[in-house]
Amino acid sequence: MVTSYRGFTRFNQQKNSQMVGNSSSPSPPNKTLLDVIKSLDGVSTEIVDRSKTIFFPGDPAERVYLIRRGAVRLSRVYETGEEITVALLRENSLFGVLSLLTGHRSDRFYHAVAFTRVELVAAPATSVRNAIEQDASVGLLLLQGLSSRVLQTETMIETLTHRDMSSRLASFLLVLCRDFGVPGEKGVTIDLRLSHQAIAEAIGSTRVTITRLLGELKSSSLLAIDRKKITIFDPIALAKRFN
Repeated sequence: MVTSYRGFTRFNQQKNSQMVGNSSSPSPPNKTLLDVIKSLDGVSTEIVDRSKTIFFPGDPAERVYLIRRGAVRLSRVYETGEEITVALLRENSLFGVLSLLTGHRSDRFYHAVAFTRVELVAAPATSVRNAIEQDASVGLLLLQGLSSRVLQTETMIETLTHRDMSSRLASFLLVLCRDFGVPGEKGVTIDLRLSHQAIAEAIGSTRVTITRLLGELKSSSLLAIDRKKITIFDPIALAKRFN
């Protein structure tokens, strides 16, 4: 069965951020995770082009990242050379938090790649830890951001458990539809420019297979593709097709 379609968490996330800002704490009202990260010592803004690496496994875990625009793919690389996607992160997602969890310098064990062109806000892990010690509400914001990251990983793992590649592709499209979907008259458009190769790499397939499967979905009038943007006419119908 494909992952169930439960609405647009991209928009729900904005509401959640507002709720976080309104919680009772020493922090100013409406303070967001972006506000916190941008206020830290040593913060920087980085622009990373599509398909470029943000960090490799084994790199020192010294900075924490927040996505301001775009999408980032996190994957694990195993000794066999196989690379498995563990999360596809959207705007306002937090990643690179390993050094915060261990409390000392560690090495990365994820491979972080810009799935689209991304704008990142990066802060030294030491600055983040100091902010948490000075203001408990900062820790709460980070915890909520990390919780969202865990849920995204669970969703991706569920997507990749499908052995049948057609079901895996459909499930992946529904995840994208939910997290990056923009409703319109014709359906829900995934607000990412997706190459067949990028989709193949994300779900462990090949470009040839993805091209064939997308062609079948187009022939079945389930989706359309225009300038690398995919529109799902009826996400529920797509889910039912592979149930």
